[in-house]
Amino acid sequence: MKNDFKIDIPSKSESEYIGEKLLEYNLSVKPMEQKEPFIEINRCARNSNGEIIGGILAIAALWHVLHIDTMWVNQEFRGNGIASRLLQEVEEYALNIGCHLSYLETYDFQAKEFYIKNGYKIFGELEDCPQGHKCYCLSKKL
Repeated sequence: MKNDFKIDIPSKSESEYIGEKLLEYNLSVKPMEQKEPFIEINRCARNSNGEIIGGILAIAALWHVLHIDTMWVNQEFRGNGIASRLLQEVEEYALNIGCHLSYLETYDFQAKEFYIKNGYKIFGELEDCPQGHKCYCLSKKL
């Protein structure tokens, strides 16, 4: 019976199963266009002591679409072009493996203007995320 169910918290393996089932469905509608479903494209910047002073975490997913998940540069090193170099490095790598589009989310107190300066355009805004702020969705054709 369709109404005979309960909701609970899945285990780690059950959570992975749920993700795999969605992936299976997605690929049944639109076949994958890249060799691996998810290709991590992560980079970090280090100071002369080898300490990480910045980094970017990104992934090329399924259909040659790059998602920038995380970008961070240590406050004392900002304004030196580190974020631009990190972004450029990831975008170039993504382009070389066939990506045609990049997208990301950022908050009004983060780096919206930086991404706009680097060719990204806003395609969505979410009010009160977090409360009293906005979350912006941006994209760029590579």
